[in-house]
Amino acid sequence: VQLVESGGGLVQAGGSLRLSCAHSGRTLSTYYMGWFRQAPGKEREFVAAISRGGGNTYYGDSVKGRFTISRDNAKNTLYLQMNNLKPEDAAVYYCAAAPRDYGLGSESHYSYWGQGTQVLVSS
Repeated sequence: VQLVESGGGLVQAGGSLRLSCAHSGRTLSTYYMGWFRQAPGKEREFVAAISRGGGNTYYGDSVKGRFTISRDNAKNTLYLQMNNLKPEDAAVYYCAAAPRDYGLGSESHYSYWGQGTQVLVSS
């Protein structure tokens, strides 16, 4: 399983970015998927997760109402639409794949990780 994130960059506060995570190997629909982020000097933080069919989504408190996770299993791609970005959203964002619908808010339950994409937010 190989996960490759893209779409990061520099954006002004209040702006938007859309991250993508392309998946190779077994079909994406096999896995529950999540996004995490890690800012310098901080622990990795849960951002969002989505069920295999996309019908259920989960969000960290800090991004609820601003970020939207989605997936296109036909394209083997996971997305994270980020709106109304704040300086505190700046981090390296990682996508991850979990084989089971259990503890999706915890990074320990994910088996595969991408290399990350950097998001910078200027104030």
